[in-house]
Parts: sequence; C-alpha cells; structure tokens
Amino acid sequence: MPAFRQVGEKQLPQEVVFMSWSPKRDLIALANRAGEVLLHRLANFQRVWSLPPNENTGKEVTALAWRPDGKILAFGLADTKRIILCDVEKPESLHSFSVDLSITYMHWMEVTEESSVLTSFYNAEDESNLLLPKLPALPKNYSTTAKIFSEEKSDEIMKLLGDVRLNALVLGGSSGFLEIHAYGMFKIATVNGLDTSLLSSYLPEVTRMARKFTHISTLLQYIKLSLTCMCEAWEEILMQMDSRLTKFVQEKNTTTSVQDEFMQLLLWGKASLELQALLMNQLTVKGLKKLGQSIESSYSSIQKLVISHLQSGSEALLYHLSELKGMALWKQKYESLGLDAAGIDEAITAVGSFILKANELLQVIDSSMKNFKAFFRWLYVAMLRMSEDHVLPELNKMTQKDITFVADFLTEHFNEAPELYNRKGKYFNVERVGQYLKDEDDDLVSPPNTEGNQWFNFLKDSTHLKESPLLFPYYPEKSLHFVKRQMEGVIDQCLQKPADVIGKSVHQAVCMSLYKISRSEDSTPQLFKLPFLWNDKTSNLHYVLFTMLENSISKIHILRRHTDTSRSVSNGILAVEFGNFLNNSINESSDSRCYSCLDAHFYDDETVTVVLKESVQQEGKERVLAQLPLSSVYTDEDQDGKFIWDSMERLDERSGEIPTRTVFLEGQWRVLENMKAQYVSVNGIRKVSCVLSSNLRHIRVFEMDVEDDGEVEEEEEEETTQIAAGEPDEPNQPADGQDNVCDASAEELPDETEEHETSLDP
Repeated sequence: MPAFRQVGEKQLPQEVVFMSWSPKRDLIALANRAGEVLLHRLANFQRVWSLPPNENTGKEVTALAWRPDGKILAFGLADTKRIILCDVEKPESLHSFSVDLSITYMHWMEVTEESSVLTSFYNAEDESNLLLPKLPALPKNYSTTAKIFSEEKSDEIMKLLGDVRLNALVLGGSSGFLEIHAYGMFKIATVNGLDTSLLSSYLPEVTRMARKFTHISTLLQYIKLSLTCMCEAWEEILMQMDSRLTKFVQEKNTTTSVQDEFMQLLLWGKASLELQALLMNQLTVKGLKKLGQSIESSYSSIQKLVISHLQSGSEALLYHLSELKGMALWKQKYESLGLDAAGIDEAITAVGSFILKANELLQVIDSSMKNFKAFFRWLYVAMLRMSEDHVLPELNKMTQKDITFVADFLTEHFNEAPELYNRKGKYFNVERVGQYLKDEDDDLVSPPNTEGNQWFNFLKDSTHLKESPLLFPYYPEKSLHFVKRQMEGVIDQCLQKPADVIGKSVHQAVCMSLYKISRSEDSTPQLFKLPFLWNDKTSNLHYVLFTMLENSISKIHILRRHTDTSRSVSNGILAVEFGNFLNNSINESSDSRCYSCLDAHFYDDETVTVVLKESVQQEGKERVLAQLPLSSVYTDEDQDGKFIWDSMERLDERSGEIPTRTVFLEGQWRVLENMKAQYVSVNGIRKVSCVLSSNLRHIRVFEMDVEDDGEVEEEEEEETTQIAAGEPDEPNQPADGQDNVCDASAEELPDETEEHETSLDP
C-alpha cells in the first residue's frame, strides 16, 4: 500500500477530548476540555470556526457526530444533558433538545435501503412548500437565539431536514440505553437492543412520519423564538405608569382616589397639589413623551411579530398536524407505528387555543394603543397648561367623544386594587400587554372583559356547542406563554406514543457479556473500543471491533457476525496481535507480541487503522500508525468459527480459548517520530487520518492513500523536531466509549496562538 503523507501538524492551546472527520469534506471537528467545539480544514490544519461554551448549551462535551451529508454537526453535553445541532457553515446552534441522561456515544446513520415506494416518495415534491407561505425571517435586532431564522434567503427547516432520505441520530448512554432521533431532531424510539424489524418493515411510513415530526418540531422552535422576540420588544419602561401611580397612592395624604383625582382634572381642568407634583416633578412632560413613544414603538413591534410570525408558524403547524392526522387514519399503514388520531386531534385543538390567545393579544394591543394615544394626548395638554406653556391649536381641540373615551379609560384602568398589591406589589395594572408575555402559571392580572359579548354568552348558555369538537377551547384567564407551554406539552405527548411503540417493538438481538466489574480499578479489564462496521457489499456480514486490556498488552478482538441464507446467525471471535515489523528497534528473536494497540478505527469495509506502541520496556518507545487489512486476518473462511461465544458466559473467562492471529504488517505503516501518539480519527471516504498525542494537544494530519514525497518528508522531520520537544510522558490508557479521547491528564504546554479563522469556501 502507498505510504502516508503528513499534511499538517499543530500544537493546540487546549486539550482535545474528541475528534470526528466530516464524511463529505476535508473538515475535522474537535472538542476540547474547555467545552469549545472547533472546526478545522485539512489544509495546514487551519481553523474555520469555533463555538465557545455558554450557559444555554453547556461546556462538558461528551460526544460528536456528523450528519451523513456533512452539513450538520451534533454534539452532546453532560452538564446540561442537551444535544446541539450546529450548522457547518457558521458556529450557530440550529436546534437543541434535552435528554434524560448524559450521552456518552453518538452515531449518525442514513438509510440506504431502496424500494419503488421509497423512490417515489423521495422524488415527490413536498406539498407544504406549494401550499404554505415561507415563514418570515425573525428580526435580527433581538436575541442571538433568533439568528437561525433571521436570514431572508435561508430555509432552516429544510436545512435541518436535509435530504429526503431518512437519517437517524443514535444516542447512547452509560446506563445502556439507546435513543433514535429521526433527522437528528425527533425521537422515534428508545431501545435496548438491535433487532429493528418493525422499522425495516415500515420504512416508507416511518420516513414520512419522521419528516412530519421534524417539521412540527422545527415550527415549535420557530414559535418559541418568535415569542422570545416579543418578550424582548416589550420594555420595562412600560411599567413606569403603574409604579408611579402606586407610589402616589402610598405618599398622598388625601382620601381622594387616584381615579377621582384624574377625573377632576379631566372635567374641571384643575388638579390637586399632590397630583401636580406627581405629573410635573416625577412624570414630567419630557418623560410623558418618552413613555408614549416607547409604548407605541413596543406595541407596534409586538403586533407585527404576532401577525407575521406567530400566526404564520401556528398555521403551518396546524397544516402538518392535519396531514399527520390523515396518515393516522390510514390504520393499515400507520396504526402499527403507534400514530394515534385521537392524540393528534388533541394537539390540533391545543394549537387552535394558542391561535385564539394570540388573536386576543392582538385585540388587547389594538385597544391599548388607542387608549394610551388618547390618554397621553389629553394629559400632555393638561401638563402644558400647568406649566403655562403654549398649547398648539390642533392639540387644544377635544370633542365630547374624546372626553368620554378618556373617562372610560380612567374608569377601567385607574381603579385601586389592594389585592393586586399583595400579589404584584402595585395597586394598578394600566399596562395590559406585558401580562400576556409572562412565563408563569398565575392567572392574568386583568383578563379581558367578556361581559356583553354576545357570542361568548351564547356559547356559555349552549350545552351542545360548549362541548363541540369543532370549537377550540378558550382560556381567558391564562397568558400566551402558559397556553404555548400547554400546546407544546400536548404535542410532545401526542408524538411520544410512536416512539414508545417502536421502542417496545425492538428486541435484543445479541448480548455480549465481556467482564465483571471489580472493586479494584487496577485489576479491572476495560472495554476500550466498540466501533462497528456493517459490510454493505455482502449485506449478510458485519464486524464489531473492540479491545480488552490483558496484562498491560492490548489485543484487537474482532467479532464477525454472519447471517446465512436461512437467516441463521453465527458469532465468531478472533484475537489479533501485532508481530515485529520494525527490525531496527526490536530483535527478531524477541516475543512475537511486540506491539500493543492504543487506538483503532475502521478505515473502510476492508481495513482497520491502528495506533501501535512497542510493548517492551525500553527508552524511546516507537509509536506507529498502521493499516490492518481484514484480509490478512481472515485468510481462512472458518478461522473465526473455531471459537463460538456462548452469550451466557463472560468473555474474560474464556479469553485463553480465543484463537489468536499474529499479523506482520508490510509497507502499511509509518513510524510517528517525536510524537507519543495515543488516538486516531479516520475518514476512509476522504482518505485522511488525524493522530492525537497522549498530552491531548499535539496533532498530526495524514493523507493515507498517496505516495510520500521526499522533500515533504524532510520538512516534516524538521517541524516535528521543533514541535514535539518537551512533550510529557503518556498517561494511563483510557477506557471510554468509541469517540472519547479525554481521560488522560496532561501537563501544561506553551500555548500556540490560534490562526485566523478561515471560510469554508475554497
């Protein structure tokens, strides 16, 4: 095989704990101990972008995984128990969701099965793109959380869905649970085994259902972000009138109510000395103008967000839920998957109630804007007269209708409420919009007045219409946030049933009992690696690769699982050890087990990439990057059939019976000079590998299937001599899951200044 050519080397300022190559591009994602996720390109190992940790996401990264198309990167966080989906083009979270337990393993896979039904579905255009208008982009001037929906020409929903072909993000935890998330977003199963016959039998239906689930999940996120923007548009200054009036009540010496004080000013044009002090010294003419402008600006922004964003997202949500209900009514196809029409009906009803509450908020905003405009205009003129300033003629005109309008506003909004003070610390609730945006369970302070509403009274008196499924329930006492949370809960419960049904249908295919945990950590054999490889070319053969520590010497164990034409399954295990192939460092007559394996990954269907270390106790142990062809291991078709693993017995009890093959590599290795290599991450499609040293900071990148250049070799030797100086001793070998490279302590090395971030464009 051709030699490996080094194309990059870097000393990083933080310890790297995870590495993962993009399946489609020459990009590698790194996660360091500080909780930062970084993206580097192959060429010179340049940094493309970095995503620092924050309070909303977390800082303890436990796993990395790429979507098969290489456009989305997923990573799990232990401290917040969240999964983040990040756009490869820029360091922004596109979607996140919580999990019950910490994730220690992630794998993102794509369904490759083909059928006429699937092909027709893949080629069909999504009708929602034709029938639904495109969701408006969220304003950029609000929260950073709204950035993912803030680009005019960007379609985040389609970006998250990716290709129409079903892909699934598989999450694993230390407790042994597995979760399958369709398109990396919506959980479709919680499983404890690998026999997924139901998913296979109903693959077209699962794909359609999963895309609907993902649409719904993304729309819920869009509605949530729209509501976040509305909350930010509402300003605390709008509460100024309530707080000033409350202070006025507490300090005034007269028994006259605040409402009567303002009513006297309206009818007779005269104010008490205390009211004059409140208006002229505390509120002031300038402050009144500022308050009026803030209310108009804030209410207009919230109104636009409700009309263009909240309602658009809710209508799209209703559309997809209605289509999902139609699928559920096709019981022959979807009943076995747990899709329940009654539950979807409840979700549709909950969305309808949310839309009703949003329309109620629009009415309150419209009414408040008219009321405040008339009230502030009258009060502004009254305060100008108090200060004996000139009043413009157009402002001085006030009809009887205007006086009646202001009087009604004072009557409704300026009543003192002692019970409100005990609840909210204020006597008044002049501002009525903010209560709808409070994320709390309490009832509204000032719910809408339904007295005299003929339709409301008609529904109240009608027994039949009151329980009609055609009418959405109305919650006049609750806030918009409360109804939104209620809607999310009903939808989650509705869509959880298919995940439960599919999860219960999954049965354990094989259980491999490896070893018994000992109280003494030193004496406990540990599972070092458990990557897997499905051989798609033969479809009836796959391998599982793992390594167990035995007397400080690590062998590779390969489980070959074979299914014959009669669907009979056989599991065979073979141990692989590496013989002497560096004659310059070890005498040929020494023990044949000359190397222990530090790390191993499948490079492709036929090759395993390994990092090896000399086993003998001597100074300057060589580290080797090598390719192990499976053909050199399985020379005999029945080689692995000599040892059949009884699942009732632990493997460590029969380790001496496992056939062992000693492999002597020929021209498929490279000595990693001046580097205590410990871990490797490979991408057989892009034909690249990345080697990480034991101190978790020194990285080398290799192109695996190219001829080495003599000049490049000389440059590499010079660079490695400079970079590797002072590297600390190797730590104890870690014992984590497939992707973890972090359980090694490292001494501090001089930090190298990070290069400027580069674009993904070539």
